[in-house]
Amino acid sequence: MKRNTLLSPTESGVCSLFEPVANVDHGIVSRAVLTTPGLRITLFHFAAGQELSEHTSKARALVQILTGTCKFSVGPTMHTLKPGDVLHLPPGELHAVSAPETFSMLLTQITEPAG
Repeated sequence: MKRNTLLSPTESGVCSLFEPVANVDHGIVSRAVLTTPGLRITLFHFAAGQELSEHTSKARALVQILTGTCKFSVGPTMHTLKPGDVLHLPPGELHAVSAPETFSMLLTQITEPAG
């Protein structure tokens, strides 16, 4: 049976975030790393010139840049992120991302219980 994620939510495991990705030359490729009821971790690869328009998320998010650089706007502020940088986005924060060059990032989304 094929798994939908790189890691199983029920067993320990290891995966590589640096394996080559097919078909990223002209688009955005995403792959679910781990998904559980309150957590979602997704690996993204962006080709140069790609972008995601402004949007929000109900989840708290951490963006970790793995390779390359990107432009990440949060509200009116523009950040240039490079490998090793981590960006925190509280729930509901308006943001967008653009790729002046090929880059990859790990997105961790935490859905907090309503309370």
